[in-house]
Amino acid sequence: MSDLDPRNKAALVLMGLLVVLTLVEMGLSYWENRKYYQTRDTLNNIYLTSLAVITNLMVKVSTFVVLSFTYQYRLFQIHNIYLYWFVLVIVQDFLYWVLHYTGHYCRFFWAMHVTHHSSELFNFTTGFRSTVFEPFYRVVFYMPLALMGFTALDILYAYLITQLYGNLVHTQYKIPLPKWYGWLFVTPSHHRVHHASNIPYLDKNMGMVLIIWDRMFGTFRDEDLDEPVKYGLTTQPEDMGPVNILFHEWKALIHDVKHAPGIKNKVKYMFNPPGWSHDGSSQTARVLQREYEKQPFSK
Repeated sequence: MSDLDPRNKAALVLMGLLVVLTLVEMGLSYWENRKYYQTRDTLNNIYLTSLAVITNLMVKVSTFVVLSFTYQYRLFQIHNIYLYWFVLVIVQDFLYWVLHYTGHYCRFFWAMHVTHHSSELFNFTTGFRSTVFEPFYRVVFYMPLALMGFTALDILYAYLITQLYGNLVHTQYKIPLPKWYGWLFVTPSHHRVHHASNIPYLDKNMGMVLIIWDRMFGTFRDEDLDEPVKYGLTTQPEDMGPVNILFHEWKALIHDVKHAPGIKNKVKYMFNPPGWSHDGSSQTARVLQREYEKQPFSK
């Protein structure tokens, strides 16, 4: 291990830490009878993680080629190594927020992202419940980094590190953190909100490492409801088999597009937020939240 690049060392240490924490959380959950884990759900998470690894390997070369090609047309170059990595991580995290926001507010991308939210449990293995098809389009969102003078290898490494941090906030255990930390960084409390299906919590807290993007752009919400967090989707698919878990939203989207009147409505079903319907038979999260706020119990 002494011969490894420092970046690889850091990545291995973080991955090892995540594995250990997962085993500890799993053991504590069973020991304390908290029921944070279920065998079938964990196996589904491992299955989706495996598929994501395969798709990442499939597009690894093309991703590297696209970013390297874009790098040739870089607009500037940061030469100070500390400033270089600081800017890279900050901008990469913001672009991930944009990618994640798109996955929640455009139904076409939601059809791919939805697998990450389909578990009714929340634990460290949920973080591995990957958006299997995301590697095919993620590179488009990170091309601006290459234009800013960041190499393909460094972009991919920064993504790996921030992704590992994102996995660490998938826990129901209450982690005591200083108040200032939660103003800047994503915490487990923030991410529990993100995975909740309670109406006020829908489409909130999109950040991976920094929560400041959500505070800036109006997608932030504290874990502040009296009612307990309910994880999963507003409407859970009955069939959670290996095929339907990937394609249930695609089936629903194709059905809606096929039966929508006119080209304009068909396009809207593709690119409007999930829940949008031409006849009002279903509603987006924002509409549901406005209606929720009008109810006496929400005051």
